[in-house]
Amino acid sequence: MNRVGYGAMQLAGPNVWGPPDDPEAARRVLRLAVECGVTFFDTANAYGPRTVNRLIGEALRPFPEGVIVGNKVGAGRGEDGSWIITDRPDTVRRQVHEALEDMGAEASELTYLRLGGDTPGATSDVPLEESLGALVDLREQGLVRRIGLSGASPQMLARARRMTPIAAVQNRFNLLDRSGVQVLADCEEHGVMFVPYFPLASGRLTGDEALTGPSGRLGRTPAQIALAWLLRRSPAVVVIPGTSNPGHLRANVAAAEVAGELTDAEVARLTGLVDESAAVLDRPDQSTLDALAAAAREHR
Repeated sequence: MNRVGYGAMQLAGPNVWGPPDDPEAARRVLRLAVECGVTFFDTANAYGPRTVNRLIGEALRPFPEGVIVGNKVGAGRGEDGSWIITDRPDTVRRQVHEALEDMGAEASELTYLRLGGDTPGATSDVPLEESLGALVDLREQGLVRRIGLSGASPQMLARARRMTPIAAVQNRFNLLDRSGVQVLADCEEHGVMFVPYFPLASGRLTGDEALTGPSGRLGRTPAQIALAWLLRRSPAVVVIPGTSNPGHLRANVAAAEVAGELTDAEVARLTGLVDESAAVLDRPDQSTLDALAAAAREHR
């Protein structure tokens, strides 16, 4: 798999709600991603809701050989657009069937169960074993081929692995936010793919020499350096930057080349921007959240 994937969240309308202003432009970006060598796409029933999954199906069906779509279930949207946990077993099953219908697929290559373990205040009264058990049943029926977790704490990952093989975990992790560092270490130990969401966190760091130094030396953008650092941080990492801009898409894919151009010293300085030993499951402060939002807007 190409270790630079594509996060499709930004293809929905404003606030990830409803359709985009130009659906055909969104479909063109998805096709361009395949042309650029992207083989891994990230999406969720909650994007739209269901809007992005339908765009993916319209743009890519029949799916090219080797292309994998990772879809998240267990989360939904309130009538006001709020993000909510919807992890009851019957809802998980329904969302898998909806995703297959929306994308026109016979089976899901990868379905994540969305948890709240990396988001303070996001709780569920449904035992993990029940919601995850629904995905295990669907895999036995041939409707899901691989199972992943999104927003997993180290404890949740350990509980899940006692039930079933876990192919991938998607947690917060980037230059500013290392809250997923213990889960990343666990994924490395057990051969699980780690997919950091919100991988572009360059907004607050554009003036930091650790980022501007390699950016200037290589003639690359800060976003490319941030993605390249993630790829160098661990061989378990697959990044999923999202954008609706074709130029940004091409630049993101080129981050795989940049990873090989960074020196070990540059990687070490970037890693040292955050004390990872104190970062486990910490809530980012507001300035960090503002930087993440700015980075997302910049690369829309």
